[in-house]
Amino acid sequence: MKKLITSISCVAVFTGAMGQPFASKSGSNSYSFIDYQKTFPRPSEALEKKEDTLQKQFEAKKLVWPAKYIYIRSFKYDSQLEVWVKNQVQEPFKLFKTYRVCALAGTLGPKRMEGDYQVPEGFYYINVFNPKSNYYLSLGLNYPNASDKILSDSLRPGSEIYIHGSCVTVGCIPIRDEQIDELYIIAAHAKDQGQDFIPVHIFPVRFNVEKSVKYLDGLTKDDQGLKKFAERMEDAYDYFEKYKQLPVVMVGEKGEYIINDVPPKKVKLVAEEKPKRQPVQHLTRNITSLADAVHQWPQYPGGGDALMKYLDELGKELTSQLPEGVKRAYIQVEFIVDKDGVPVNFKVTKGVKNGEELHDILISRLEKMGTWKPALLHDKPVAKKMVQTVVLGAAE
Repeated sequence: MKKLITSISCVAVFTGAMGQPFASKSGSNSYSFIDYQKTFPRPSEALEKKEDTLQKQFEAKKLVWPAKYIYIRSFKYDSQLEVWVKNQVQEPFKLFKTYRVCALAGTLGPKRMEGDYQVPEGFYYINVFNPKSNYYLSLGLNYPNASDKILSDSLRPGSEIYIHGSCVTVGCIPIRDEQIDELYIIAAHAKDQGQDFIPVHIFPVRFNVEKSVKYLDGLTKDDQGLKKFAERMEDAYDYFEKYKQLPVVMVGEKGEYIINDVPPKKVKLVAEEKPKRQPVQHLTRNITSLADAVHQWPQYPGGGDALMKYLDELGKELTSQLPEGVKRAYIQVEFIVDKDGVPVNFKVTKGVKNGEELHDILISRLEKMGTWKPALLHDKPVAKKMVQTVVLGAAE
């Protein structure tokens, strides 16, 4: 059975940030959601300071203020967040503004457990307006959604994912304070006019940017699960790019996204690659079963503190191997702790430019880190993918 995950709803009654019901603006002499927001200092100040400015910005782009419908989409690798608007269901969305996402945690790929520092990828909607956020103002997303509840860690999928101010994050989408107050006001007006479900689609990359797509292709080359996930995200991206309307997104029984009426793919031209340096042979295994969710993660000998100490010492030892002109580097390594605890299939997912030799040396050293205690699923050892970062060079 498939579940519908995204749609636009124009409901006349909605719930406020503190769980209080409000009649929509269409109800005469009613206490609106905007009125409620004005009872809080930060939204009230933002409305007073920015509402006129926003109206002028809309007029300059020939858009009607306030927008009845908004759509937000974010691109992790490209660090951008777009705001699209319209005032009639049948008309296409138009781009109002693009904000810079000013901090990023984790890497590309969906969020799958609490504490993995991943920004989610997928199809969400705003379900919380927080006027008293620790990060100035914030808009909460409905993570975990129907897909995440199937595919993420069953015990600790994580929660409390927000678009917020202040440029810090451990898995949210931060923009600057002077930008979140604009977005908060635009979203509040849309909700005030009946848009209960403001869609937020989070993509790994911009699929029309060659550099971004090449990075994603390299990351998913040996990970078919992540590759299929990214392809479904691209389907939704292509649909919106063609029609400027939201696609209908369903969730299959296995948690996979299904995008209706996907446009045909454009033929990608593959440039001829230059001959590559022959890499060093590393310890690899053909692992056919890899657990996404586990009850106990793999444990390094001696625990987490011992692992951090080992990685710190390794980074110091290899600092002399940095390419000329590079003083500090953060090298992200992905590997699998097999069900017998042996770490195998190392690969560098974020490295140093022209640092192939350094990457080989680092992997060779990491392959000798020792046997781990394997991950457990239903008290049985399973293979689990890990991601670690090794810091080389002195802090500036």
